[in-house]
This record gives sequence, C-alpha cells and structure tokens, in this order.
Amino acid sequence: MSFTIDRQQIERYSNLELLAKQVVEGFITGLHKSPFHGFSVEFAEHRLYNNGESVKHIDWKLFGRTDKLFVKRYEEETNLRCQIILDTSSSMFYPPLKEYSIETQNKISFSAIASAAIINILKKQRDAIGLSCFNTQLDEHTEAKSNSAHINYLYQILSKQINNRPSENKETNAAQILHQLAGTLHKRSLIILFSDMFENMLEMDDFFDSLRHLKHNKHEIIIFHTHDKNTELDFDFNYQPKRFVDLETGEVIKLQPTEIKEAYQERMGAFENQLKLKCAQYSIDLVSADINEGFNQILYPFLNKRKKLY
Repeated sequence: MSFTIDRQQIERYSNLELLAKQVVEGFITGLHKSPFHGFSVEFAEHRLYNNGESVKHIDWKLFGRTDKLFVKRYEEETNLRCQIILDTSSSMFYPPLKEYSIETQNKISFSAIASAAIINILKKQRDAIGLSCFNTQLDEHTEAKSNSAHINYLYQILSKQINNRPSENKETNAAQILHQLAGTLHKRSLIILFSDMFENMLEMDDFFDSLRHLKHNKHEIIIFHTHDKNTELDFDFNYQPKRFVDLETGEVIKLQPTEIKEAYQERMGAFENQLKLKCAQYSIDLVSADINEGFNQILYPFLNKRKKLY
C-alpha cells in the first residue's frame, strides 16, 4: 500500500494554526493591558486552588512568581464541552479572496481563523472540542474530544473549508442541520455558531425552532453573525451601476446601488432587530461580527461565556 503526502494541505493547515496562535497571543497581551487582566488565568493549564483540597498538585513555581496558589489541571479534568458549528455555504466566501491572512479575510476565512483561535484557547484548558461544517447538509462532524491528535484534525478541517471553495452554488439549511445536531449532542455543551444568517431572513421561525431544540437539551449558545458591515449591512457602494450575484443561487441583478440603499438598510435593520429580540427571548448570546473589526470581538464574548460556565 502506498500513499501520497499532500504537502500543500500540510502547509495550509500549519498556516492556519500559526494564525490562530498569533490571534490568541495578541489577545492575551491585550488582556494584560486592560481591566480584563483577571481573565489571564483562563489561558494557562491551571485553576485556582480551593481551600481544603489536597496540596499535591499545587504549582509551587507559579506560586513563587505570582504569590497565588494554582493547581495543575490534567487531561481527565475536562471542564467544558464545546461544539463549533461553521456555515460553509457559498455566501460565506464573500468577498472573494486570492489568499487570506490576519489582515485580510472574507467571511469563511474570518470564521475559520476565529474558530481556530477558540480551539487554541480551549485546548490549553483541556476542554473537549467538536466541529461541524454545513451548507445544505452536514459535510463534517466530529465529537468533542481534547487530545492533541483530535485538535490537529480540527485545524485540518478548518483549513480545508477556507481553501477548497465549492465549485457549485451551495445554499444553506441551518434549521435542519441544527435539529440534526441537537439529536446527536447528548452532553450539555457550549454551542458556537458562525453564520452570515442570510438564509434565516425568510425562515426565522424555523431557525429559532432548531435553536429552541438545542436550548431544550440544556446547551448554551453563542451566535456570531458574521458579515462585511460596509457592503452587506450598510450597502456602501459607489455611484456606478453594479452587477450583484447571489453566491448561493447564481441569480444576477443589475442595478444602481443608490436607488435602493435606503430601502436595503431599512430591511437589514429590521432583520437585525428581530434577530436580537429573538435571541434575547431565548437567552441566546448574539454577537455582530464584522470581518473588518478583528478577532477581539469574537474572543471577548467567548471568554465571558466560558467564564460563566466554568
């Protein structure tokens, strides 16, 4: 038996892992310089010592540096189960990119790098992480685990989502997929969904039925509404006529942006308000994630949520 090593795929995976580490390291540096510095303990493989428990696993070297008692955390001490769910429909590949970096992303690369950064944080805590990628069907799904081989596999899956753009129009079926996942995620988990949510503008009730299914099973949910604010929400285009293509259906419309800008903004504003109200009604965390605003807008809400569940 013989096999071929896909060197290009290895390089892509390594690049994503490196970007994730850079994002997290920059975030931690920011925490130390901000009022959130108390969260810094979350990034070490330690937890605070509780009075009365055994002193066997206290890290005395760390005590010498910080004057605080921390206990080393081991593999079996998984504190949290997290399932990251990534929308990989064609609309997530907007705007088109030749290559991605920390400075330049489209919605899919932003979501994948943010997911990899969250994974980087969770693995330091020995938390169990699973990953699901969907469009009209569930293309990738892993159970939540915390071992190194599993984490590396998650990075590979995320890298593939960025680099292997689908050759055909891929629509979305979020409601059906979330119902399907609710039937398979049997242990209480933190559910993190990255999606541009465009499908749900017309199917809000079906979408929230699926979220209620997850909430009924005692899962906690964060939705990162991923978008390019300038163009997708504000409709900020110049005065020249434009050709707009629906990436999920292939439908083409030619129009003058200024003629519909006000109506478009009004419609998008109404959708956002409805989304916020529905999420508040069902105690779901909703984060407006502009791909041009960096990753702190992802990591702060995630870390706050994890702290509450800790």
